[in-house]
Amino acid sequence: MGAFHAYDIRGVYNVDFDRDTAYKVGFFIPELLKADRVLVGRDCRLSSDEIHDSLVKGITDAGADVCDLGLSTTPMVYFGTARYGFKASVQITASHNPASYNGMKVSGENALPVGLDNGLGQIRDWIDEGRKCVPAERKGKVEKMDIRREYLDFLLGHKEDLSGLKIAMDLSNGMASLYAKDIFGDAPEYIFEEMDGRFPNHEPNPLIPENVEALSALVRRTGADVGVIYDGDADRVTFTDENGQFISPDLMIAVLGHWFFEKKGEKGIVLQDIRSSKAVGEHLVPMGAEMHTWKVGRAFAARKLRELDGVYGGELAGHYYFRDFFYSDSGLLASILILNVVAEMKRRGVSLSALIAGIAKYRSSGEINFRIEDKQGAMDAVRDYFMAQEKATAYMDFDGYRVEFPLWWFNIRPSNTEPYLRFICEASSQELLDDKVAQVRKILTEHFGA
Repeated sequence: MGAFHAYDIRGVYNVDFDRDTAYKVGFFIPELLKADRVLVGRDCRLSSDEIHDSLVKGITDAGADVCDLGLSTTPMVYFGTARYGFKASVQITASHNPASYNGMKVSGENALPVGLDNGLGQIRDWIDEGRKCVPAERKGKVEKMDIRREYLDFLLGHKEDLSGLKIAMDLSNGMASLYAKDIFGDAPEYIFEEMDGRFPNHEPNPLIPENVEALSALVRRTGADVGVIYDGDADRVTFTDENGQFISPDLMIAVLGHWFFEKKGEKGIVLQDIRSSKAVGEHLVPMGAEMHTWKVGRAFAARKLRELDGVYGGELAGHYYFRDFFYSDSGLLASILILNVVAEMKRRGVSLSALIAGIAKYRSSGEINFRIEDKQGAMDAVRDYFMAQEKATAYMDFDGYRVEFPLWWFNIRPSNTEPYLRFICEASSQELLDDKVAQVRKILTEHFGA
C-alpha cells in the first residue's frame, strides 16, 4: 500500500490507492480509534467526492455514524474534532500535491494526528492481510454538520485592525477560498480565489518558487505591504515581503513571537522543527520564549506541542501550531496573527523586509534533495566527515542528524513522504555556506551516486 505514509494516506488516485482502499480505511477506523461516530470533510479535488462516498460507506457499514462537514479546510476538521469531542475524523485531501493526487488525513481524540506509527500502519496491515470487512448488523447514519459560522467566529476573534495594511493574497484555487474573503474582506488583492480541484493556475504548493511568481508579481504591481499564499487544504501558509521576496517560513516562527510574547505577554515553550534557523531562537529567547526542537511533520509536532503545553510552534514547510487551536495547525489562523504583527510594525514605520532583515542573520542553502538508495550510510558519512574536522556545539539524532558548529550547522534527514535524502545548511557567511554545500555534494556524489 504505497499511499500509506508517516503522516497520512496520500498518492496518485487510482494508482497508489482507489475507492476500495477508501472503503476499507473507513471500515477499520471506528475499530482502530474506538469511535461510534466519525467527522468527515473533503477538499475540492475532482476525486474527493468519489473517495468521500466510499469512505462514508465503509464507516457506516462498520456501524459508526458519520457527521459530514462537506467542503472544508483541513484545520476546520481539526477544530470540529476537538471542539465537539470526536474520537475520529478524516479530511479527504492531498494537501499541496498536484491535482492527480488525493488522500486522507486521519485524526483521533483532541484532533491528535494518527500517523503510520500510531494507527495508519495497523490499517495498512489489515488491508494487506486481506482482512474481511463484514458489515455490522446496525448500519451507521449520515448527518450533515455545519460548523462554518462557529469556526469563522473563532478565526475572526483573533483578527485586529488591518485597515492600514495593503495585502496581496493567492488562494491557490484551494480551500482557503471558503473563508478568506469573510475574514479579510474585499480590501486585499486576490488571485486564484475560485475553488477548482484542477488547480489550473499553479500547483497548490507554496514552497515551490514558480508557484509564488504570480503572487510576487501582484505584490510589486499593487504596492502591497505583504503577500500571502495558502496551500491546497489551507493548513499551510507562506509569505512574501513588500518587494515580492519569498520569506523562509521558519523565520515567521520568530515573527509570531511579537504577537504572543510582545503583544500578549505570554511566556513559555515555542516548538521548532529540526531544520529551523538558529536565528529563530536568537530572536525569541530574549522575548521570554523557551525553544524546543523536534521532528518534522504534524504527526510529531502536534503531539509534542501538546505534551510540552507549548504556546505555539512552526515548521520550515509553513505549518504553524497553536495551543489555543487545540495544538493543531491552521494556515488561516497563522496568517491572521502574522498580519496583525505586520500591520502593527507598519504603524511603527517598520516594513516587513526590515523586520525579517532584523531576524535573518545567517545564509541558508534551503532544502537540497538527493536521490540516494543508502540513506543511512550517506547520513552517517556526512555526519562523521564534519564531526572529525571540528568540535560540534550541539548534536541531535531524532530526525536524521542536526550537527551545529560555532559558525554553521547542517541537518540531513530522509524524507518521510518522498524517495529523497534532504540536506539543509546554514552559515554565518555565503562563502562558508558555499564551501560546506560543495563538500556535501562531493561526498554524496563520489560515494553514494547522488
